[in-house]
Amino acid sequence: MCKECGKRFSINHKRKASCLWISHVDGIPYRKLADEYSLSHAQTYARVAKELDQLPTNTRLTYDYCNRFCGILVVDGKYVKVKGYKQKIPFLYGIDYLTHDIPVGILVPSESEEAFRKFFRLLKTCGYPLRVVVCDDVVSSLEQGLKYYYPKAKIQLCQNHYIENIRQTLYVRTRNNHQHFFNSLCKHVFKEYKNNKQLDKALHHVLTKRAKKDIMRQQIVMEINKRREELFTYKQIPNCPKDTNLIELFNSHINARLKSIKGFKSLQSAKRWLNAYIIRRRTKPFTDCAGRFRKLNGKTSFQITIKKSADWPDILGVQAPKTER
Repeated sequence: MCKECGKRFSINHKRKASCLWISHVDGIPYRKLADEYSLSHAQTYARVAKELDQLPTNTRLTYDYCNRFCGILVVDGKYVKVKGYKQKIPFLYGIDYLTHDIPVGILVPSESEEAFRKFFRLLKTCGYPLRVVVCDDVVSSLEQGLKYYYPKAKIQLCQNHYIENIRQTLYVRTRNNHQHFFNSLCKHVFKEYKNNKQLDKALHHVLTKRAKKDIMRQQIVMEINKRREELFTYKQIPNCPKDTNLIELFNSHINARLKSIKGFKSLQSAKRWLNAYIIRRRTKPFTDCAGRFRKLNGKTSFQITIKKSADWPDILGVQAPKTER
């Protein structure tokens, strides 16, 4: 009986039903879940599918709850196998660098301008303060989509990918004739450069000392000079990385999980699972961050970016962290 109004009410003291979607996304097979919860394989599959359908979209979570982003977004496309498509299709997503949070992720037929426009439109709708996009390659569709919604945002091209492309072009690993030129590039251009004046000096040094009589080397130096803004944006923006190592690590985690799934039966099932996977990543505490990100251990990325005035959402069994936001 309520002491204030005198009305009677009942309390259900039974344990809340466990959420199977979390275990499923973490990699536990349906058969093992069925044995653990005394269900048939069909019942387990149906229950997991129902729970995944009831999850909010990842973009909606960002829109409703998050606003503490750094604005440095590492972007990549993870290709997944979906029935009905001859080739794998990309799941475009971005990681906020300092928080490791994933504000937006979408599954699209291809990395077209329309797909990137949709991606950046969702970011804009969520109020994401985008300052720079870090990516492994600057395709025209990405650049056009970015400039349409974030005209002032900059692009940082992954130096690791760029240097590796040069290494493969020159066959550095199998031939010795370009070894000194390549080493000179790495030492004077990609490591010692601090300002535009020094970059000019470094490029001139490599061009005159190592590329004077070789057209291919000259073209490489000229291309670096042409793309200098994309290659060295990180020197202008504090905390901006010069590579996409962070999202490559996330990709390796997704690869390990997708390896057991072996593809999706439909576009809808792929979207449903990927949405759940990203939500799980955002609400699962970090345990193995190192270096400058060691302070993230024990916290979740969603916990770091959630609005200070917002309550932790009830996302089907994902409990609020005990640590303070």
